[in-house]
Amino acid sequence: MAKFPREELEEMMRRWVAANDEAGATGDWSKMSVFYTEDAIYTWNNGANWEFVASGRQQIHDWVFGTEMEGLEHWVYPYVRTLIDDQKGEVLGVWRQIAPDRDADGNPYEIAGMGGSWFRYAGNYQWSWQRDFFDHINAGTVFGAMAQAGRLKPAMVERMKKGSKMPGWVRRSEFDWYATITDREDG
Repeated sequence: MAKFPREELEEMMRRWVAANDEAGATGDWSKMSVFYTEDAIYTWNNGANWEFVASGRQQIHDWVFGTEMEGLEHWVYPYVRTLIDDQKGEVLGVWRQIAPDRDADGNPYEIAGMGGSWFRYAGNYQWSWQRDFFDHINAGTVFGAMAQAGRLKPAMVERMKKGSKMPGWVRRSEFDWYATITDREDG
């Protein structure tokens, strides 16, 4: 039996993608935090030694859609594929990362490779868990090219200077994201 009706998960993604598209268009990501439970966890890897961890809706609001989006306000993250597992109540969304700025050839800067989010649905049109993944080497290359061309926003330059001193960054040795998966298939 399905953990949640497939139609509900599809509606959740419809709402999520619409809000994501609006946030990219307006540059206001703050409204995205309503899609999370009070005790949700949102994580991603930040390279060999670091993880990003936001625990609870307030940290997700302040850090994920606040400090981590500074300098990326009008970037867009169009979803290109969504996979829904109604048995587990999970969704995998694959997206692109495209800047509003253009390079010397007139093409938008884009972080190559695959970006995505793995969500756990909690009902009531909210996520309880999210793990993002994207290509850090390509991200660094794009940010470097944008900086060299004078196209990197000042807020992003400041974020890059702070590095692991940004809110939510924790050493990998202090956070095991695998342990946050409640029903792992590897035992």
